[in-house]
Amino acid sequence: MGIYPAPLEKLIAHLCKLPGIGQKSATRMALYILRSDREQAEDLASALLEVKEKIRFCSTCFNFTDDDPCSICADPSRADGRICVVEGPGDQLAIEESGVFTGRYHVLQGVLSPLDGIGPEDLKISELLVRLQKEDIKEVILATNPTTEGEATASFLAQLIREKRPDIKVTRIALGVPMGGDLKYMDKMTLQRALNSRISME
Repeated sequence: MGIYPAPLEKLIAHLCKLPGIGQKSATRMALYILRSDREQAEDLASALLEVKEKIRFCSTCFNFTDDDPCSICADPSRADGRICVVEGPGDQLAIEESGVFTGRYHVLQGVLSPLDGIGPEDLKISELLVRLQKEDIKEVILATNPTTEGEATASFLAQLIREKRPDIKVTRIALGVPMGGDLKYMDKMTLQRALNSRISME
């Protein structure tokens, strides 16, 4: 039996399931919600439900959106023949905030990880190949994170694209992104240097 009333214990338990939230942080958050007025609590509950009901994948790039296609895919000025391939929505947002890339994106929704049972069929790779056949693409920028899995995914994609579309230039972001780093935590200057100094994957 917990030290708090059952409804509060239940809220704490659910908050603990959030990434980076431990027991103490969850307890502080739960107590804050409890002390807030009813309207604030209802607004929070409504926002959570609205996210689950309205946010979905863009059918083109597979980033999160409340419109389909998303605002970037729907913007004709972004159709410059370049696609930047990233692991997840957080990586896409980080590059977009750098302000240096003006093309379009493709979100894989993960990386290849055989140890975790994640193969090509579990990612948005086949959808990327469809885009390369349908759209007028001149360059694919592989911007997976510089981790073991990210590098393996980039190498796999580079080989696959060369086989399917040898006329498309395949590049990899390089300078400025340290090995083992995560794009979501890079500053704008680092991302700008990485994109501007991308190299061809021969």
